[in-house]
Amino acid sequence: MSKRKPTRNNRNNKGRGKKQSQDTFKPKDIVVKEFDYTEGVSVKDLSELINKSPADIIKLLFMMGTMVTINTSLDDDTVELIAMEYDMTPTKVEAVDALTLEDTIEDDPAMLQERPPIVTIMGHVDHGKTTTLDTIRNAKVVDGEFGGITQHIGAYQIEHNGRKITFLDTPGHEAFTAMRARGASVTDIVVVVVAADDGVMPQTREAVDHAKAAGAPLIVAINKIDKPEQNIDRIYSEFTDLGVTPEEWGGETVFAKISAKTGEGIDDLLETILVATELEELRANPNRLAFGSVIEAKLDKSRGPVATLLIQKGTLRQGDPVVVGTTYGRVRKMVDSRGRELQEAVPSMPVEIIGLNEVPIAGDLFRAFKEEKESRAVAQKRNNARIEKDRNQSSALSLDDLSDQIESGDIKDINVILKADVQGSAEAVKAALERVEVGDGKEVAVKVIRSTVGGITESDIMLASASNAIIIGFNIRPTAAIRKKADDEGIEIRLYNIIYKAVEDMEHAMKGMLAPVFKEVIHGQAEVRELYHVSKVGTIAGCMVTDGKMVKESGIRLMRDGVVVYEGRMATLKRFQNEAKEVAAGYECGITIENFNDIKMGDVIESYGEVEVEQR
Repeated sequence: MSKRKPTRNNRNNKGRGKKQSQDTFKPKDIVVKEFDYTEGVSVKDLSELINKSPADIIKLLFMMGTMVTINTSLDDDTVELIAMEYDMTPTKVEAVDALTLEDTIEDDPAMLQERPPIVTIMGHVDHGKTTTLDTIRNAKVVDGEFGGITQHIGAYQIEHNGRKITFLDTPGHEAFTAMRARGASVTDIVVVVVAADDGVMPQTREAVDHAKAAGAPLIVAINKIDKPEQNIDRIYSEFTDLGVTPEEWGGETVFAKISAKTGEGIDDLLETILVATELEELRANPNRLAFGSVIEAKLDKSRGPVATLLIQKGTLRQGDPVVVGTTYGRVRKMVDSRGRELQEAVPSMPVEIIGLNEVPIAGDLFRAFKEEKESRAVAQKRNNARIEKDRNQSSALSLDDLSDQIESGDIKDINVILKADVQGSAEAVKAALERVEVGDGKEVAVKVIRSTVGGITESDIMLASASNAIIIGFNIRPTAAIRKKADDEGIEIRLYNIIYKAVEDMEHAMKGMLAPVFKEVIHGQAEVRELYHVSKVGTIAGCMVTDGKMVKESGIRLMRDGVVVYEGRMATLKRFQNEAKEVAAGYECGITIENFNDIKMGDVIESYGEVEVEQR
């Protein structure tokens, strides 16, 4: 006897029966006995806190003679009545101040535990701060930096004799005063590095001033003692003039003699740090939601917004909702200074996190929250407050005619929009530009009206047009579309990869002395569509010229998401099998780059050259 095929109704009934069966086995609701709430909590929010439906709360209040809706804010007495009805214990907590994110929680002294000291390394450029830190953590940071100067702040944790120490490495050039001050504001002890063969310099004095302002204990590390031209007595004398008297001369400041090159005295320096911080009784409560500061922030092509956080209180865990500056998100991944993934981070630990919706601002505060909804609301309030700072003026400005307007008195403030590859660089360039001064009694100031991370956007162009501003890019490149938009609006874009050059150009313009000998000319841009790997040649980029033209043997920049990855020269330019002097927009070509093969699909290759211009 053959089986009868099920009818459509039978099949549907079968499906419904299965669904009903699944619904029957839903997990039971969690019973809430205690909950925290903030003033003015809504019916909807309270329902989520106590795990009841909004309809149940509305019905309960209706029976008590109170008419409410799902969005009604409840006073404390009403919350107490609802909690009493459901046999729960409510606790009112203070709402987070969205404008400051300051920590206002008083920790129970019984919950405080010992934490590692946070040490900031400061001093003059080339006196060996980064090399000292490299010797301590057995890593290299100097390699690959412009001029060997640390242009991105870093935080690292090491272990010495079973005890941990967190180091903040701040850049040494005077342009980075703001970053250095930020480092001192979160530090427990400051180590000022000074070269034994050079002595006290301007940045050394600044470092001492920042340490005093932060109220942090000071240790002086005299570096390069392996050099024959060292002069320790001179160092002692110069620091005494600054009000920092060494113990050997009857003062209270420890002077450690080290050689970052040979490693001599490094262990003694670490021991001195631990002894000095023992007197401070550094303690924090790890059993609470995390609070701390942003050390660095950047936009990574593959991972998105990345932030380096320094935990000051509490414990940060993977999955925690956080507000970081004006951004928010969940900690999707967290790694330490050695790249090891962590599930949680305790006080004094620096970590790098991903999961934020935007790149935050370095130096701002961060807080972890219980609920993502709360973190999103706080971040939105902070973001709205920042947006209100937008400015409104008219007409665009170019750096070349800036000096003429200054001379005629038509301009007193020079508005600048600054875009950089990472937040640390943006802050450093901003600080350097705002400190530029013009003599002869001219009251002219540089005002950075926007300083953000990432490529130049259409929003930046429109703000520059509305605010009479110049756009300065640091280690980033605009796309062809953005460059055309800037030309249409009459906006000048100046691009740099060394801070000194940006400051120098601004100074010359402000003094009426801008006289470039060569001017850069952008030939065009091409997008990488295919990659070919040839053993004897390297990587050949199959490109489509999207703007202008590609010129043989010109200078090139390789860009990913508007950020310069490599700058060099074009090795070959071909159309099919033939060498080409240039390839115009709309045509395909093959390009190889001298001494560089790390090209990826979607990269943009920019061809440029220089033309001599008449000095003015």
